[in-house]
Amino acid sequence: MKEIYVVEDDPDIRELIKYLLESLEYKVESFPTAEDFYSGISGHIPDLILLDIMLPDGNGIEICKELRDQQLTNEIPVLLMSAHADASVLRGHCANDFIAKPFDIDDLISRINHYV
Repeated sequence: MKEIYVVEDDPDIRELIKYLLESLEYKVESFPTAEDFYSGISGHIPDLILLDIMLPDGNGIEICKELRDQQLTNEIPVLLMSAHADASVLRGHCANDFIAKPFDIDDLISRINHYV
């Protein structure tokens, strides 16, 4: 079973994504903060990370760069999400893709399926 980590501070969005992905037979771990994510990824390597850019205690772009700098996590596909940015955030950064919020559910699922 493929495992996806969802890092999203909005509890409604986080739970919606978790519900959708679990209904598609993915194992999902969700985290509301950067600190929780760092604790959760310690010793575990997911198949994909869905990462909000604006977190209460961190920046998704910086987290993504840190993941790329570490041998253990540099190959994990990372999809950045934000309501306050556009795909230009990918230029010069580490993400495999960008999802604008609000997102289309079918598009979200299609992009995730593409990378796992």
